[in-house]
Amino acid sequence: MNLTCPHCGFSKEIDPARIPSGMTRVICPRCKEPFPRPEAPAESAPDLVEETAVSAAAADAAVLPMEPTRTVPPAPPMTYAESLPKAGFWMRAVASLLDSLLLGLVQFVFSLILGLTAGTMLSGVEPHGEAFVGLMATLFGALVGLTYSVFFTGYCGQTPGKMALRIKVIRTTGEEIGYGRAFVREVPGKFLSSILLGIGYLMVAFDSQKQGLHDRIANTYVIKL
Repeated sequence: MNLTCPHCGFSKEIDPARIPSGMTRVICPRCKEPFPRPEAPAESAPDLVEETAVSAAAADAAVLPMEPTRTVPPAPPMTYAESLPKAGFWMRAVASLLDSLLLGLVQFVFSLILGLTAGTMLSGVEPHGEAFVGLMATLFGALVGLTYSVFFTGYCGQTPGKMALRIKVIRTTGEEIGYGRAFVREVPGKFLSSILLGIGYLMVAFDSQKQGLHDRIANTYVIKL
């Protein structure tokens, strides 16, 4: 016997032997609405059936339940910062190259001045004066590099290289990055991106939001202006 719901159109082929005797109504498993049971074939239909109401349990026994449809929840709407255009891998690489050239020039000038000054003061006094001066120059150059990156990024989200390419570092909330978050991004964040064979930087090329490992650590985006 084929049972069809007049409310939602759901249809199911049911073995008449599974229908309880005396049942005159069934409940649709899809829309949960009751409807009269169709008459049985003439050869097996009784002369008169007293109409009785059946419980939901009996109706479920009479009609096989349909597996509920699994719906995929909609993706959450993008935030303002997520919708902004992001700077890709090559654009950021060119900006880093420009920063490296400028920073290298600054480090060379300051290291030269430091070397000449310290060398004059230590000549004839310290037997390992040249090695000491070299170590000081190296440490000073590293300090200048960190100060350069943290200061410019924290001050306006742009180093000179990023200014030239018109890209900027912001928080994932769309706010200015600030000095504290800039320090986390530029020092421990980029250190981890570097020691992992540069994979932290290569993530920019494959991430949907163009975030490197250091961006994820500091919760930042690099956007186009």
